[in-house]
Amino acid sequence: MAGDPVANLGRAAGFSKPLISGAYVGLETGHLLETGHLVARLAEGPQDVARAQELRHLCFVAARGLGQPGGRESDRFDDLCSHLLVESAQGQLLAACRLLFLPGLRITESYSAQFYDLAPLQKTPGTVMELGRFCTRPGEKDPAILRLSWAAITRLVDARGVSLMFGCSSFPGADPQLHSAALAHLGHNHAAPPGQGPARKGQVVDLPADGGADPRTALAAMPALLRSYLAMGGWVSDHAVIDPDLDTLHVFTAVEVARIPPARARALRALAG
Repeated sequence: MAGDPVANLGRAAGFSKPLISGAYVGLETGHLLETGHLVARLAEGPQDVARAQELRHLCFVAARGLGQPGGRESDRFDDLCSHLLVESAQGQLLAACRLLFLPGLRITESYSAQFYDLAPLQKTPGTVMELGRFCTRPGEKDPAILRLSWAAITRLVDARGVSLMFGCSSFPGADPQLHSAALAHLGHNHAAPPGQGPARKGQVVDLPADGGADPRTALAAMPALLRSYLAMGGWVSDHAVIDPDLDTLHVFTAVEVARIPPARARALRALAG
């Protein structure tokens, strides 16, 4: 897949041995993985969470002209989540995301459930994990940041026995016409299996079903995180939702862990140690 940031995971030389070994002891806090120049770890207190919120504000608000620099982007779900940080060897925060672990029956308590009716997914067995607010510091182009993020997430998915990863994949700009090629490709090629996707909740935007967009053009127009989901066999809702507060349009996205292509799963776990 062109531009897929995890397509070459198996070639990501330079990852050291995990700092946590064995049966994933101590994954709730502390270091998870490192390279020679990057460290992935979970937030260890309010100051770490505040740093993640500041980076989110920079990426989602200030950098897009929706507010002044120097604030925090936060909501009530932050206190319920684990926060993954990717830092430079010097301690600069380069990327962050938050992870919410729930029993499948309680998926309707997630952030995504504010926008999508997730009752059809409540029968998902085991633990589900919502991945949200993923952001990378503006100007950072190092593909190892996203690779290390996925390696750390893989460790947590395996440690928690996660059966489904999900979240809202956001496109910058709330006007659906800005994303018509990507949405058409998603609707035609990556729609949820029948009866498995979320039901509609409030005002929605239908995904075009004609699939007429050039695949390369469509994929290039998608956020890198969404391309990663699709490369793992992920699927999306048959509709999108507009978030006027952040001036984004998003689709519900899910990856069934057991259905990740074997080669991709092996590559992820090789990095995860």
